[in-house]
Amino acid sequence: MSLALLLLFCLVVWSGRALAHSPFSSSGEEGIAAGITAAVVVLLWFLYEVGCRRATPVPWRRWLFHITVIITLFTILGPLDKWAEQSAAAHMTQHMFMMVIIAPAFALARPLPQYYKAWGRYGKKAWELAFKLTQYPMLCAYIHGVVLWFWHIPTFYMLAVENPWVHIIEHACFLITAVWFWWACLHAFSGKAHYALLALLFTLMHTGFLGALLTFANAPFYGEARGLADQQLAGLIMWVLGGLPYISAAIWAANRWYKRFDRAFLDN
Repeated sequence: MSLALLLLFCLVVWSGRALAHSPFSSSGEEGIAAGITAAVVVLLWFLYEVGCRRATPVPWRRWLFHITVIITLFTILGPLDKWAEQSAAAHMTQHMFMMVIIAPAFALARPLPQYYKAWGRYGKKAWELAFKLTQYPMLCAYIHGVVLWFWHIPTFYMLAVENPWVHIIEHACFLITAVWFWWACLHAFSGKAHYALLALLFTLMHTGFLGALLTFANAPFYGEARGLADQQLAGLIMWVLGGLPYISAAIWAANRWYKRFDRAFLDN
C-alpha cells in the first residue's frame, strides 16, 4: 500500500503543472468531469492495493499495474488531453495510448485476483460477468472495432471533443473494449490460440484501413480547424505506430498456435 500511496502523493503534488485537465486546474464542467475520472481511476488503484494484501501478485505484475495507472492518469488528464482538443494527431495519440499501451498493460498485469478479494463475493461475480466475454476473442475484436469506428465518425468525434461528459464516455468505451480485446487475445486458452491470432489480424487490418483513410483523404474529416496535414499525421500514427503492437502480438499468438499444432502433430 505504501508504494501506491507514495506514487499518488507525487501525482497530487505535481498535478497543477503536469495535469492540464486535473480537478485542481480545471473549472466548471471540465473540472467536475476531470474529478470524477480521477476519482474512478484512483479508487480502482486503491482497491487493487487492498486486494494485494490478501492475494499477493507477482512483483513485476504489481509494478506494471502501478505504472499503467500513472500512464492512464497522464493520458486522460494530462497535457495530451488538452492538445487533443485542437489537434487530430494529438487526439489519435491519446487513443493509441489507451488501446495499444494501457489496455494490454492492464491485461498483462492481471489484477482480477486482487479485485476479487477487495470487492467481496458480489463484486467478484460482477467482475467475472464483465470478463466472461473475454472467452471469445473474435467477439471482443468485433465489439472493439465497432466502438473504434463509431467514435471516428465526424459527428461523434467532434461531440466528444466539445463536450467533457461525452469525452468521458468515449474514453470509457475505448478503454473497456480494448481491455476486453487484449485480455481475450493474451490470455486465450491454448485451444483458442488461433482465434486470438485471427482477432489480432482482424484488428490490425481494420485499424490500418481507418488510418489509411485518414492519411490519403483529400479533405479534413473533422473541420478546417484541424487541417488536412494534421489529419494525415493522425492517420499515420494509427496506421504505422498503432499497428506495431498488433503485429508483435500476432507474431506471439502465431508462434503459440504453431507450438500447440506441432505438439498435437507429434502426439499423433
